Amino acid sequence: MNELVTPGISANIYTIFSFILYLIIVMVIGIFSTRYASEGISEFFIGGRKMNRFVVALSAVVSGRSAWLLLGVTGMAYKMGAVAVWSVVGYITVEMFLFIFYARRLRRFSETYDCITVPDFFARRFNDKSGVLRIVLVLIIIIFMVSYVSAQFVAGGKAFAASFQINQTQGVLLTAGIVLFYTMLGGFMAVSLTDMIQGVFMIFALVMLPVIAITDRGGFSQVIYELNFLDPQYLDPLALSIGMAVGFVGIGLGSPGNPHIVARYMSIKDPEQLRYSAVVGTIWNVIMAWGALFIGLVGRVYFPDVTLLPGSDTENLYPTLAQQHLHPILFGMVIASIFAAIMSTADSQLLVAASSLVRDFYEKVLNRNRKVSQKKLVIYSRAMVFVLVLISLGLGLLAQRQIFWLVLVAWAGLGAALGPTSILALYWKRTTRTAVLLAMILSTILTIFWFYTPDLKDFIYELVPAFVISMLVTIFVSLRKNIPERVEKMFVVMSGRRQE
Repeated sequence: MNELVTPGISANIYTIFSFILYLIIVMVIGIFSTRYASEGISEFFIGGRKMNRFVVALSAVVSGRSAWLLLGVTGMAYKMGAVAVWSVVGYITVEMFLFIFYARRLRRFSETYDCITVPDFFARRFNDKSGVLRIVLVLIIIIFMVSYVSAQFVAGGKAFAASFQINQTQGVLLTAGIVLFYTMLGGFMAVSLTDMIQGVFMIFALVMLPVIAITDRGGFSQVIYELNFLDPQYLDPLALSIGMAVGFVGIGLGSPGNPHIVARYMSIKDPEQLRYSAVVGTIWNVIMAWGALFIGLVGRVYFPDVTLLPGSDTENLYPTLAQQHLHPILFGMVIASIFAAIMSTADSQLLVAASSLVRDFYEKVLNRNRKVSQKKLVIYSRAMVFVLVLISLGLGLLAQRQIFWLVLVAWAGLGAALGPTSILALYWKRTTRTAVLLAMILSTILTIFWFYTPDLKDFIYELVPAFVISMLVTIFVSLRKNIPERVEKMFVVMSGRRQE
């Protein structure tokens, strides 16, 4: 997932003005949210479970997309044609079901048992008194999340360098500084509100650009005619192998295992409002996905050969097409939408990583036998966000050329380790702590091994086999006859029949 823009795309004064206006909005939200985020660790990491249903819907879908949707999917559609639709079908479907079913059970459980983080949930669900399960989870999250955040910083740096003709290292520093500012000040509230604004930028750009580009070319029929002339199979959504289809659809399996998405479900004020969030979130996901796909398709008409794109890179299609067809102010919004996708993911992942270290390791492991003040936890949380930004920044600056492979493998690693285990923990009473621990460790190892084995990686995306193995291991190791009474009570709480 090489999320970058290369030289050849530049901005004028109107574009810069439009982009700066977007940054000012983001900064103001961070300052506005500071006071609320300072009230306690629950407020800082999940908004005190008081988030609006519309904000939750947009924040959940936008934080999960990153620039992969705007640059990766558009480039994929340009190169592969209509078969690229399968790369979005999986996550749209999975996230709809997560909103409707998974999220409500998790939200009820998290409030009753005071869970602020995903490791919190696992620790309470499996009575992890030793802290081993919590520590393993923290390690998995930190390893993958730091890499993920680093990739977002590098993407932002390259986009800055290409769009505003500045040094790439300066661009990385600017991206990190902007994300650090509003995340450290405003916490989850700032991150969610900025995600909502960023979602509006993204959907506006993704709808506006293909409509204008298709109209300028003579209409939809003309575009279809030219695409068929270039390649009769280009518009056939079934022109792909079984392995590729499963791999594409399997991308959606990562959603229930990525804590920066799951945290949104825990933050909503009323769990019953998640049905509304499901409708809004799904509509938003579908429109953004179709916009990205149509940009790729119409882009093939304007640039029939990849050498016509800057750097011969298909992921430059989106900004290049926008620069050709949009007024500089609107082009500024397109540039802003790229940064919105990058920052909406980076900020959420920073909070997840910081919460794992402060809440799960510092408070619940190192200080599990004594009380730590909320004020001190918030201070430590802000400090940890700062430290994690520095670590991610260092990794990004040292390994700018090698870092992007970490995005897909991080999505797969988290999805396989936390996805099947959390689903079974919410829906199957017999699931055990030992099974969950084993499944998390084995799926993480398998994900990395599969990625580094070319023949396996070329056959199918590593998330799919790792997810299946994680699910099977959890089920087989959990086969037991007796179900503890405390688990029975937990399932009553999750079902919503009564609260304790």
